[in-house]
Amino acid sequence: MKRVAFVLLLSMAPLSAWAAGCTRGQEQAMTCAEGTVWDPQTATCVPVVTG
Repeated sequence: MKRVAFVLLLSMAPLSAWAAGCTRGQEQAMTCAEGTVWDPQTATCVPVVTG
């Protein structure tokens, strides 16, 4: 019985990743406020410096 429960649990593990919104193979668009741009090194929006 324990073995059946274990196999059932393992077979359902990929479903939890799918239900959580797995985004593998997709890119999400990052939007920053006006006057800022995305900085991938800091993973934040930083002010645009002009001049």
